[in-house]
Amino acid sequence: MNLLQKLQRRVTVLQEYSNFYRDLHHMELKGKVGSRMKFKGKEHIIWCLNDYLGFMNHPDSIKAAAKVTAKYGPSYPHSVRLSIGNSALHEELEDDLKSMINMEDAMLVNLGYQAFSSIVDALTDRHDTIIYDQNSHACLIDGVRLHNGRKFAFKHNSVSHLEKQLQRASKTHDPNHGIMMVIVDGLYSMSGEFAPLREIAKLKEQYNFTLFVDDSHAFGVFGDNGRGTAEHLGVEKAVDVYVSTFTKAFGNLGGFVAAKEEIITYLRYAVRSQIFSRTLPLPMVAATLKTMEIFNREPQRRKILLQKTKQFQDGLRRLGLYIGNTQSPITPVHINGPIKTGVKILRELRNQGIFSYLVAYPVVAKDTCLIRMVSTYNHTEQDIEETLKGFKAVKEKYPVAMASLSRVRV
Repeated sequence: MNLLQKLQRRVTVLQEYSNFYRDLHHMELKGKVGSRMKFKGKEHIIWCLNDYLGFMNHPDSIKAAAKVTAKYGPSYPHSVRLSIGNSALHEELEDDLKSMINMEDAMLVNLGYQAFSSIVDALTDRHDTIIYDQNSHACLIDGVRLHNGRKFAFKHNSVSHLEKQLQRASKTHDPNHGIMMVIVDGLYSMSGEFAPLREIAKLKEQYNFTLFVDDSHAFGVFGDNGRGTAEHLGVEKAVDVYVSTFTKAFGNLGGFVAAKEEIITYLRYAVRSQIFSRTLPLPMVAATLKTMEIFNREPQRRKILLQKTKQFQDGLRRLGLYIGNTQSPITPVHINGPIKTGVKILRELRNQGIFSYLVAYPVVAKDTCLIRMVSTYNHTEQDIEETLKGFKAVKEKYPVAMASLSRVRV
C-alpha cells in the first residue's frame, strides 16, 4: 500500500462536507472587517467573527502595526525568540500581560493552538496524570494525546464525574514522582458555558492538583478587570497555569501563558513549539500593545458587548429557539436534524442577509447541528433587529427543525 491508497481508504469526517466548498467552509468575506461585510457579492450581517470587543479593525491598532512594518518589515524579528527573536516590545507586552492577569510572569506565544498543546506536553511526563474535560479545545486534546502518562477524561462540566476520575487516578498516582493536572477551558467555544471553576477549586483543596485553564474566549471580556473566567467567578488563586490567545477579545494573532515566575522561566526553555519556530512578528506585538491601551482606556466596550448579547439572546429565546445554557457572547442556535437540514436553514438565513456558519458532527452530536452566532461590540441595534426578523421567518418555514429543545449534547 502506498500513501495515496492509504488516504483513499481514510476519509475524515470533515471531508464528507467537501462538496460544500466555499459555502460551508473555505468561505471568503470581503470588505472592511465589521458587523456587515460581503459574501458572494451580497452584503450580510456577520455573526461569526471572534472579534468580541471590536478591535480587529481599530484604526489605532492598524497604525501601530503599520508604523513598525514600515520600519522593520512585516516579519521582524527574523528568528526564534530564544536566539535573536527577542525585542523590547515583546518584553513590554509580557510585562503588561502579567500585570493585567495579576500573575507573577507571562510568556508570549506565536500561535495559541500549537503553543498550548506544546505547553501541556512540556509540563508533564510519564509520571504525571492528566484529567481533562472531554469538551476541551482541540489544542488541549492534542496536548493530552502527546502525554505518555496516565490520562482520564471527565464528562463536560460534570464536577461529580471529575471527582470520580480524581479518586480513580489517586489510587495509583505517586505524588512523590509526579503531579495530577486538571485541564479545562474557562469558557467553552461551542456552548458558551463557563467551566464550574468554583466547584473545581474546592476539589483542589482535597486532591492537590495543578489547574490548567485555557481562557481564550473569556480573556478581556469577563471579570471586573477583564481577567476572564476565574476573576468572574472569584477563584483566581486556584489557577496555576493560565493561557489565552489574542484572537478573540483583542482581534489579533498570538497569545500567552501566565503562571508563577519559576514556571514561566522553565517554559521559556522547554516549549518546543516556541523554541523551534519563529517568534510573534513585531507588527502583531505593536498592534496588541495598542489594543491593550485602548482596552484600558475604554472599559465600557465590555459592558456594551454584554448588553447587546443579552438583547440578542433574549430575542432568540422569545422566538422559541433553543440556545442552550450560554453565559457569553457565543450563541449556539440548535437545529433538530442532520447536516442536510442545517444547510437548508443556513442558506435561508443567508437569503435574509444573515451570515454565520454551521457546526455539525463530529463537533456536536449526530443528527443535530447548530449555527454558531457571536455577538460583538460592533453590532448595532439595526443588526440585531434585522437578524431576529430573519430568524423568525426561517423558523416559520422550518418549525420542527428549529423547535426549542430540552436536551442537546454539545
